[in-house]
Amino acid sequence: MLNCSKQKGFILWILGPTSSGKTTIADLLLKKLRHSNKIGMHFDGDEVRNFFGPDHGFASSDRLRVVETLVHLANKALESGVNAVIVSALTANNDAREYVFQHTKNLIIVDIQCSIAICTERDPKGLYKKAASGKIKTLIGFNNDYHPPKITHKSINSEVQLPEECVDSLIAFLNTNNYL
Repeated sequence: MLNCSKQKGFILWILGPTSSGKTTIADLLLKKLRHSNKIGMHFDGDEVRNFFGPDHGFASSDRLRVVETLVHLANKALESGVNAVIVSALTANNDAREYVFQHTKNLIIVDIQCSIAICTERDPKGLYKKAASGKIKTLIGFNNDYHPPKITHKSINSEVQLPEECVDSLIAFLNTNNYL
């Protein structure tokens, strides 16, 4: 049961390797928050990247531009009265993580832990398969190492927990810290 009597707006930034479950967990969390009459919004890194179109690449500067856009959107949503802003984005580069830390209001960092081996097995978009065949040369976790964040407020392991269990863990964390 969610306790919505204490309403401190926040931006919950979910990061982790590709196919670790970031978007699935964010969508389920948003659904539960809305079911409890919490005003929430979810911004996904892939959706923002798709908005920029096919010419937008995966260079560090392109990745940073996506993160800057996500930070801007999340801050605007929070300012407009959305209580729970959820961002799900790989956010693998240090410059992007620094930007998030320095420019995001009421930030909560959630690290999704999942081995690349399990992410490769899941691979709902076929990205690891494309990287293995050489069609993708910029997949973080395959072509370049994925490094967990140094700063985090909550870690959850999607390798050993079902998505619903991950969300329940996040809700317990948010309740314990008076965000809900």
